[in-house]
Amino acid sequence: MKYEFINMSQYHSQNAQETSTQSELEELSRLTGGLAHEMKNPLSIIKVNLKLISEDLAASKNENTARAARKIAVVQKETDRLEQILEDFLRYIRKTELHLSSIDINKLVIDMVDFYSPQAVSRSITLRTALCSQPLICYADSNSLKQVLLNLFINAQQAMPGGGELLMRTQKTNGHAVIIVSDTGKGIEPENLEKIFHAYYSTKTGGSGLGLSASKKIIEAHKGSIKVDSIPGKGTSFTILLPLDKNDAE
Repeated sequence: MKYEFINMSQYHSQNAQETSTQSELEELSRLTGGLAHEMKNPLSIIKVNLKLISEDLAASKNENTARAARKIAVVQKETDRLEQILEDFLRYIRKTELHLSSIDINKLVIDMVDFYSPQAVSRSITLRTALCSQPLICYADSNSLKQVLLNLFINAQQAMPGGGELLMRTQKTNGHAVIIVSDTGKGIEPENLEKIFHAYYSTKTGGSGLGLSASKKIIEAHKGSIKVDSIPGKGTSFTILLPLDKNDAE
């Protein structure tokens, strides 16, 4: 019988290094979060003053003030975008706290389809569902999962600017509930697939690049997984696996 001896000094050194790295990451997250919060205060003041200037310009009708008003409108639009970027960032770095309860994934999907239907109609998107014939009970945070589905719906919408089809399917496999969201959009190039869940990666102009990375974070907090498959020119499918409640996993 062979015995393998562990170098304890090396083992403790590695653990200390991992602990130090984790502490540094937590400190960096705290500092960047604090910085983002501090930026929101002057940004709010800028927005208020831009509004006041716009009102003053609107009261004076001439060519110069009209040109200035258009420039002010551009600055207002960009400050709104910056504010949204800060909000997305703060939401992303915030620790994911789940409020768990027993939910039926089929019902959750139906609720989100009903919620999104008016927007789908206005964008010429046809919604289709193919749901599992039996309840899919998971111990999960309903609001967080709805946010994930909404992110996927919006991604699909942006991939189909001229309209198309959005299909939601649910299945049961190997003790997991499966949610598949598929679109008939432009698809994703193979070299971009591995980057799709990276923070701040986006192929869309003006996108924050945090929607899919935040969705992945939420799914993994549920001890689940999310993956993407895509064919350029034909469409994209996101597949989510969530562990079923123990009583429903059999």
